[in-house]
Amino acid sequence: MGKKNAEEMVMKQNIINARVTFRKSPIHILERFAFKDLSDACLTFKKYSSVSECVIIQTCNRIELFVASDNHNVEKIKSTWASLTGLEENAFRDTLEVCENKDAYEHLLKLTSGLESLVVGEEQIIGQVKESISVARQSKASGKRLNKLFDRSIRIGTRIRNSTGIGRGGISLGSMAVKLAEENVDDIKSKHVLLIGTGEAATMVAKSLKKRGYAFNVTSRTLERSTGFSQTLGGKPIKFEDVLSGFNNYEVIFVATTAPYFLVSFDRMKNGMKNKKSGTMILDLSNPRTVDEKVATIPGIKLMNIDQIAEMIDKNMKNRRGKISAVENIISEEVPIIEATMKRLDAEPLVKDVFTNADSLRIKELQKALLMLGESDKKRIKIIEDLTKAVVESIVSIPMNNLRKASEQGNPELLEIASKLFNYRKNE
Repeated sequence: MGKKNAEEMVMKQNIINARVTFRKSPIHILERFAFKDLSDACLTFKKYSSVSECVIIQTCNRIELFVASDNHNVEKIKSTWASLTGLEENAFRDTLEVCENKDAYEHLLKLTSGLESLVVGEEQIIGQVKESISVARQSKASGKRLNKLFDRSIRIGTRIRNSTGIGRGGISLGSMAVKLAEENVDDIKSKHVLLIGTGEAATMVAKSLKKRGYAFNVTSRTLERSTGFSQTLGGKPIKFEDVLSGFNNYEVIFVATTAPYFLVSFDRMKNGMKNKKSGTMILDLSNPRTVDEKVATIPGIKLMNIDQIAEMIDKNMKNRRGKISAVENIISEEVPIIEATMKRLDAEPLVKDVFTNADSLRIKELQKALLMLGESDKKRIKIIEDLTKAVVESIVSIPMNNLRKASEQGNPELLEIASKLFNYRKNE
């Protein structure tokens, strides 16, 4: 292997987070940035974007990359992302957020503790983060840096949730919608309930309905999707076509889809309500809305949209604001510890190499000495071997621990000098 500059001998690995989330893009737009196969996407980023490790977190509310690289290029990340999803690169202009190292660690801790969720403190995200690192590990897309970062962040996030109670007493979009239906419809248990959609918001509604023991029908674009959804989350699957001509059969309708047009139109509902004696409550959890606002002018119909429901959640959230600041305080204490741990990893290949080389020299010289002495007594040989180990350990340990500390404190110059002194070459 040819000689390298000191800078190339000990490479500083940066952790980069590139994300598109609900904060900058409506949920129906986010779908365009999603990857079909996460394992394949992780490996593709490794191959074409100058990154050594990759983990992808993908939910209805976010698509996030965490990558490790000694020479990252955001443009390469964007072009690989675009080629995997069929997007134009300019689609990232106003949507992509990028941060690195300390800021990326802080963001991941906010994710695992629930501060970055649409509903602050919700539990689902921590399971999704666990699943993401599990997928990356199985496909060998992640390595020691991201594995350590994610393991540590999941542990800290879990501890924060337990100690602050940020997730307790919280209410999701779905459960708030069901609560509002209960408040506005008498004896909902005896009414006909319909859920349109099988995405994240629909999942929250279904879980809440099932928990309360309410029967409901569920529909989606395909009966196959509705059937799969109902097997996991309850509800009776019905054909989408039957719903479009049968809105009048229901007293409560939850709409949670990503259709780019009005699924529940004024004309359809007006015709459906002609001969209907009871009223209908419609709760539109879609973003953008898929229920025409004019529907609210039809006698007998009460319509609530996602903004009104979110407002109710916000009121529910007010008593949890103190908990948010408690979580932020813990995160601000944990970030420097994670930062030091990640920096220390930069020194480990050199430290390991020095210990390995020193030990192989020790063994070589020990064997020569034992041969010259003609020593065969096992007790004596063990005493001599222990002596050689102790000498090597006492000489090597102090400088190597100093190297680790220098790395933790962000002093790469010492690592570069040490790599020259010990003739260390980074493995390709």
